[in-house]
Amino acid sequence: MRRYQLLSLAIAAALALPAAAVAAPAGEATDLDQVVVTANRTAVSVNDLLTPVEVLDRSEIERSQARDLNDLLRGRAGITLANQGGAGKLTTLFLRGSESDHVLVLVDGIRIGSPTSGLASLQDLPLELIDRIEIVRGPRSSLYGADAIGGVIQVFTRRERQGFAPRVHAGGGSNGTVEFGTGFGGRSGRGWFGADYSFRKTQGINACRGAGFPVFAGCFTDEPDRDGYESHALSLRGGVEINEQWSVEGQALRAEGQNDYDGSFVNYSETVQQVVGGKIDWRPSERVHVQLTGGRNVDSSDNFLGAVPMGYFSTNRDSATLQADFSLFEGHVLTAGFDWLRDEVRSDTIYDERARDNKAGFVQYQGRFGNQSFEASVRRDDNEQFGGHTTGGAAWGLNFAENWRVTVGYGTAFKAPTFNELYYPFFGNHNLKPEESKTWELGLAYRGENFNARIDGFDTRVDQLITFDSAINLPNNIERARMRGAEIGIDTTFAEWTLAASASWLDTENRVGFNRGNDLPRRAKHSARIDLDRAFGKFRVGATAVGYGSRYDDVANLTRVGGYGTLDLRAEYAFNDALSLQARVANVFDREYETVSYYNQPGREWFLTLRYAPKP
Repeated sequence: MRRYQLLSLAIAAALALPAAAVAAPAGEATDLDQVVVTANRTAVSVNDLLTPVEVLDRSEIERSQARDLNDLLRGRAGITLANQGGAGKLTTLFLRGSESDHVLVLVDGIRIGSPTSGLASLQDLPLELIDRIEIVRGPRSSLYGADAIGGVIQVFTRRERQGFAPRVHAGGGSNGTVEFGTGFGGRSGRGWFGADYSFRKTQGINACRGAGFPVFAGCFTDEPDRDGYESHALSLRGGVEINEQWSVEGQALRAEGQNDYDGSFVNYSETVQQVVGGKIDWRPSERVHVQLTGGRNVDSSDNFLGAVPMGYFSTNRDSATLQADFSLFEGHVLTAGFDWLRDEVRSDTIYDERARDNKAGFVQYQGRFGNQSFEASVRRDDNEQFGGHTTGGAAWGLNFAENWRVTVGYGTAFKAPTFNELYYPFFGNHNLKPEESKTWELGLAYRGENFNARIDGFDTRVDQLITFDSAINLPNNIERARMRGAEIGIDTTFAEWTLAASASWLDTENRVGFNRGNDLPRRAKHSARIDLDRAFGKFRVGATAVGYGSRYDDVANLTRVGGYGTLDLRAEYAFNDALSLQARVANVFDREYETVSYYNQPGREWFLTLRYAPKP
């Protein structure tokens, strides 16, 4: 079984890191909660950003007691999730109404995702190995290239602060769920190191409620059983500051899963999600910063029907970047870089093409002029199959009335067709063109001592949208779509309570063909999330309420999935600075709901976790 290879393979990968060029510049983690690196590929204070960003750090992850990444992200501004049957099952994310493959996902700066499906396996990224998440809403193709039409989500694995810090946790709860994790990390002199292991196993729920009608709905079978999930994951990282100018670091993450689900063609899979990368950093002066980065993402799945092998898919995504940042003078930064990307498919399915390269150069300028800020970026991608593609973006911001800021932005983006859309036998269309988008944004933000608020509006139009064309029985560039909406977020503290709330309104429209005027599938028009927490000495309590409006499950808008709301309650007791006990009840009112038609979601669940993490 793959899990017995986990430790040796991950260690071997980590030892090989010095020979590889390393993670993308955006993978540079920071200890400052108010500084992000994903939005502009450089470290920028949240107060200075001209694009909406949400940061979820390790303290927020542990306070929420979320069980997985899906649980942590649901209900947040601009995000709609579609999950097919509970823990470990396929989860697709729609950001600002864009397609699920219009969101770029990075892990420690490394681009991840399957070149065949175009999706990132969010369900396979263990939450216990994550230190921080940055969510950037809006087009970023002018910095990152293809895929970033709706935005960018970057996951940072655990990072060491100071001294030596071991940690361990164990827990269990409903549906036969068991979790365990342990790790350590520390800094000594100019070096730092760390390792973490995570295990999760659950009997799960019945993923699908039966065969669907009309044809191609549901899971084509009726298997009223529990569909379990098991995951083993290991994260390794380390680095050294050679001197005041040079530093080297590397990291490796490998997650292996075993997944049962309902289906008449495939109902069991063994998956691997692996990310290996590193970085060489050179600072010849206070005004110049150069990074050479690179890495590889492996996304693979061996599929079975019972014990019968039903095929395998494995993709490699190799990337490298050379980026230089120049501080021209106070408040003005010029960034220039070169990206290289290679996607490769390995499968027992015959593809006409199995690999392609993409080379790109980009330039960005960021400047402050008194109470005004401006940024502009342009990028030229040269795709081996699709040739040249230019994208750009610009934004302007004005600070006024001391705590207020208004921003205006515009950006273009594109998405290259996936290998499945192009080459899958009897399905692919070699003549597909990249999807293209244009987005306008307008934002208003207030930042006070104990109160922060932001409202953002957007209007995105996508041309050459790829969908199934019944006239030729193949995918084709026949759709145009419009996504517009607004997002609001509030963070405040009152009477010792901490409140974080967000709400989204979304209007999507298919603008051509038989489905003209219809909503795009699986996007909820309305969503909201409220997190409320308070500490009473060593005791802490909290609640999370999430609500989604209705959505359609198909492009014809014939299958409606109803809206829903859930309430989670949590409590935590700290025995001392190192040892704590957490308790959580999710979906307190046992609400029955679906996010994908025919696919069940868990009812009421409880969970207990004991954590030991002494401070260094």
